[in-house]
Amino acid sequence: MILTIGLRELKSIFLSPLAWAILSVVQLILAYLFLGRVEIYQLYQSQFLAMDGAPGVTEFVIPDLLGNAAILFLLVVPLLTMRLVAEERRNRTLTLLFSAPVSMTEIVLGKYFGILLFLLLLLLLTALMPLSLVAGASLDFGLLGSGFLGLALLVGGFAAVGLFMSTLTQYSTVAAISTFGALLMFWILDWSGQGLRGGNLIAYLSLFNHYKPFLDGIFDSADAIYHVLLITTFLVLSIRRLDADRIGG
Repeated sequence: MILTIGLRELKSIFLSPLAWAILSVVQLILAYLFLGRVEIYQLYQSQFLAMDGAPGVTEFVIPDLLGNAAILFLLVVPLLTMRLVAEERRNRTLTLLFSAPVSMTEIVLGKYFGILLFLLLLLLLTALMPLSLVAGASLDFGLLGSGFLGLALLVGGFAAVGLFMSTLTQYSTVAAISTFGALLMFWILDWSGQGLRGGNLIAYLSLFNHYKPFLDGIFDSADAIYHVLLITTFLVLSIRRLDADRIGG
């Protein structure tokens, strides 16, 4: 049932002009940034060859590309998740889901699975850019894999937060703005807590602090667990919110 709901959600996403616009814009922007970074590397390649410990093409291109991709996803994921539940609530079709022989867990996980599939498609298309360099350069697949694993965990967290925010309102715009505000807060916690009592704890909760090591090719299980716990927390909150709606309704 989770798969059925997820595929239905994915189909509805692709029926939306907004999804196609996001797909196109994200790829155009990232392709522009990627080609610009590759061009800079080519300009300085001869100097890099004369240096000890000079960065390779993967080290020079990938962290910058995926760092910019994270910011871009922070902006577009709220637009993708804002309708997940809010639109159902506004159109009064949420009660139909409540009356169906499925649990709230299946509904939430199904909707999350649908939006996650779309985001993973975006990541796959993005991954084709650096992989295109294989024909003319030697890539560091460890760094490449680490970076994309970190980005996948990051956008998974973005989607979970967006889904929860969408359960709180019937207005898609409110859900989008709330999601963006929450994600931005999680992103900037590392520097916003500086100078405050308990600043280290606040900084530890920052999404950026748990994403940056992946860009450096460092896989730390603590960082991966942080992202998994973030996803799990907001999915559980979404389930509890819909359960409260069903009981209250």
